[in-house]
Amino acid sequence: MFPVRFRPFRATKRSFVKNILLRQPDRMKKALLILALFSALTGVAQQLQFHYDFRHSIDPDLNKRNFASLTFEYFKANDSTGSFLLKTQTDFSGENNNIGQLFLQVSKNLRFWRPKVYLSLTYSGGLGVAPPSYGYYLTNSFGFGIAYPFQWKGAWFSASVVYRYNAFPQPSHDPQVTFYFGKGFFQYKLMVAGSLVGWSENRNQGTDFTASQSGKKIAFFGDPQIWLKVSKTLSVGSRINLFYHTLTPENQVQVYPTLALKNQF
Repeated sequence: MFPVRFRPFRATKRSFVKNILLRQPDRMKKALLILALFSALTGVAQQLQFHYDFRHSIDPDLNKRNFASLTFEYFKANDSTGSFLLKTQTDFSGENNNIGQLFLQVSKNLRFWRPKVYLSLTYSGGLGVAPPSYGYYLTNSFGFGIAYPFQWKGAWFSASVVYRYNAFPQPSHDPQVTFYFGKGFFQYKLMVAGSLVGWSENRNQGTDFTASQSGKKIAFFGDPQIWLKVSKTLSVGSRINLFYHTLTPENQVQVYPTLALKNQF
């Protein structure tokens, strides 16, 4: 997941398969159904993470409160056409622990050729509420470029370079570099993973707040994580949220750790 700058707002493949199954004997139907379910689940991972973010305790001048958040990830590993990731994050950062922000990220890698360089397509965006009732967009971001997944010394990595379009009132056209990593230790009882994302964007985004600015700025987000498995599906751990020019225009690196539970299913 990586955040983007926000702006305010005022508050039939199924039929084909079905026809085939209807024409088959019961035994054949069961076999085809089992095969379809197996194909759908192969290489698929889902997880739900619960985090408690301590950013107010660490940096009270810039953060009004600590808060909990829920992250859901659906990931399908590389197959003959590539990988797919859907990620949502819900922050309970509002008054009385109400939802303060929703974030969505979708990415898809595609490959129809022999070299293991993939076409990379990305999207991110969301919504939020600032007190007392001021709504804002997490500005839509679209990416198009190339990605290269690889393994090294038992770890997996993926690097991508994309053209990024930020849908500010005054749109921004920029490069973005993303690096995913992950490695399991002690038969995957301990897992280290995460992502690092860097991009540029216009300082003047077409809003009153940024109208006096000009040129480009560099922004960065990272979320390295460590997880210790305590049962077959449950892990405890932490995520370190790293920000630069994403939460504040100041030239300041912000580091906010969480305490977390993760359930894989």
